[in-house]
Amino acid sequence: MNEEKKSLNFLEQIIEEDLANGLPKEKLRFRFPPEPNGYLHIGHAASICLNFGLGLKYNAPVNLRFDDTNPAKEEQEYVDSIKYDVQWLGFKWDKELYSSDYFQQLYDWTLELIKEGKAYVDNQTSEEMAKQKGTPTEVGTNSPNRDRSVEENLELFLKMKNGEFEEGSHVLRAKIDMKHVNMHMRDPIMYRILKKRHHRTGDDWCIYPMYDWTHGESDYLEQISHSICTLEFKSHRDLYDWYVNQVYDPLKLQPKQREFARRNLSYTVMSKRKLLQLVEEKIVTAWDDPRMPTISGLRRRGYTPESIKIFSETAGISKRDNVTDVALLEHCIKDDLNKTAPRVLAVLDPVKVIITNYPEEKEEFLDANYNDYEDGFGSRAVPFSREIYIEKEDFREEANKKFFRLKLGSEVRLKNAYIIKAESCLKDENGEVTEIYCTYDDDSLSGSGTEASKRKVKGTLHWVSAKHAIKAEVRVYDRLFTDEAPDGHKDKDFKEFLNPDSLTIIDAFVEPSLKTAKNLDRFQFQRLGYFCVDKDTTSTKLVFNRTVPLRDSWAKMDN
Repeated sequence: MNEEKKSLNFLEQIIEEDLANGLPKEKLRFRFPPEPNGYLHIGHAASICLNFGLGLKYNAPVNLRFDDTNPAKEEQEYVDSIKYDVQWLGFKWDKELYSSDYFQQLYDWTLELIKEGKAYVDNQTSEEMAKQKGTPTEVGTNSPNRDRSVEENLELFLKMKNGEFEEGSHVLRAKIDMKHVNMHMRDPIMYRILKKRHHRTGDDWCIYPMYDWTHGESDYLEQISHSICTLEFKSHRDLYDWYVNQVYDPLKLQPKQREFARRNLSYTVMSKRKLLQLVEEKIVTAWDDPRMPTISGLRRRGYTPESIKIFSETAGISKRDNVTDVALLEHCIKDDLNKTAPRVLAVLDPVKVIITNYPEEKEEFLDANYNDYEDGFGSRAVPFSREIYIEKEDFREEANKKFFRLKLGSEVRLKNAYIIKAESCLKDENGEVTEIYCTYDDDSLSGSGTEASKRKVKGTLHWVSAKHAIKAEVRVYDRLFTDEAPDGHKDKDFKEFLNPDSLTIIDAFVEPSLKTAKNLDRFQFQRLGYFCVDKDTTSTKLVFNRTVPLRDSWAKMDN
C-alpha cells in the first residue's frame, strides 16, 4: 500500500486525501478549460493528458469547457481544432460546455453582488486604476468611485450592458480589499465592455466577464471537484475561493483549485501570442506547420497520439516551472515508430549505380519485409534492375578501414538484394561523382540460401531501382530555433534565434510501394529516419515530412 502511495503524483495525493476525508468518489469531476484563441500546443497536451488521465484513473467524468469570454481573440476555427486535437489524442469528454453558456447566470449573480455592496462601476482610466493598485510591498488606495450608491452602480452597469458606453470607459470591479497582501484581491475587474461579435452569442452581449469571475463560477455550476490549473494561477486561488463563496450553497460541492507547473519545451516557444506572431508574419506556413509545437503541427509532422501521451507521462507533473528537453519528445516518437512504422526504401540524395554485369533488360521483384519483427507487417515486392540509386554519402573513391560503405574495390550488400563491388566511377567537370560502375554476385541474393548469400560483408546499403523509383518531395524539418530558450533573453527578440535551416526541401526517390501512401501514413526510411505523408500529397505528387532522424544531428553539433 505504501509503495502505491509513493507512485502517486501530488495531485493524485490531494484527491486521495479528499476521498479519505469523506468526499464521495461519485462526486469526482474534472475539466479541461482551453481558451479558443489559438491552436493547442504540447503544453496543453500535458494538461489534457493530466485531466483526462485522472478521469480514467478514477472513472470520473471530464468536461471540455471553452473559456470563451474574449470575442476579440476567439474564433470557431479554434474551437473546432481543439475538439479535434482532444479526440485525436484518444480522449472523450463527458459534456461539451462553454463559459458563454453561463453569461446570463453570471450577470444575474453580478446584480446580486452590486445590491449587496460587493461590486461597483469604475470609470477611471486603466492607468489611474493601475497606480491605485499599489505594489506587492505597498498597499493600494481606494478608487474615488468605490463608494457609489447601489442605485447608481445598478444604473451604470445596466448602461454598460446596453452598450451606452464606449469600450474602455467603464468597468465593473469587485469590492474586496485594496490593502490585501494578494494584489489579485485589490478590487479586481469583473466585467469590461467589448463591442465585438461573439462566435456563439453573436451581438447579445457587449459586456464580458473576466476570467477570474468566470472560472470559479463555471467550475461551481458544473460541480467540478478539482479545478487543476497551471502554476501562474496559484496567486489567483484566493480570488477563486472568494468568488465561489459569494454564491456558494452548502448543499453543493465547493470546487478546489490546485496548480501544477506548465510544460515548457526546449528549442521552442509556448506562448500562443508568439506562436500567432510566427503565423501572421509567415515565418511558418500555418498553425499546423510541422515545425510548430502545436498538436496539429506535431500530428502533421508524424507524431502519434501514443508518443505524446507517453511523453506527458514520462515528463511528469511538477510544482515548479521547468524546461523539458525536446530530446525526450523525440525519443518518445522514435520509440513508438520503431514498433509501428513499416520500413521502406528511399534515397534522399541520389547518385546512380550501374551494375555492368546485370542484364540490361532484366528486372526482378525481391521479397522485402516491412520490419524486423517476426509478428510484423508482412512484406512487399521491391523491384530490382541494372540501374539503381544509392545515397551520395554512401560512396567514396577511397576511404579508411572504418568506412564500411561502398568504395572502389570493395563490396557491400544491398538491402534485401545482392552483394555489389565498386569498379569505377564517372565524374562531372566539378569533380562530382555522377555514376558508379559496379559488378554483382548473381548468386548472393539475400534469403536465397546459397553459400554466396550467406557471405558476410560489413556494409549494407539502402537503394531504389532507377527504372521503378517514384520521385517525391521530402521536407526535412529541424528545430525552429537554434537557442534552447529563445524567449528567455530579456535583451533580445525570440525571432533572433530562428534556425535558417529549419526546413530543407529536396527531391528524393522512393520505392514504388509508396505510391498509394495516404495522408499521415508513417514510415521508416531505412537508415535515414521516420517520415510521414503530408496533406499536400496529391495523386500526382508524393510529399513526405521528416518526423525525426534516426541519429541525433544536434548531439553531433554539440560535440
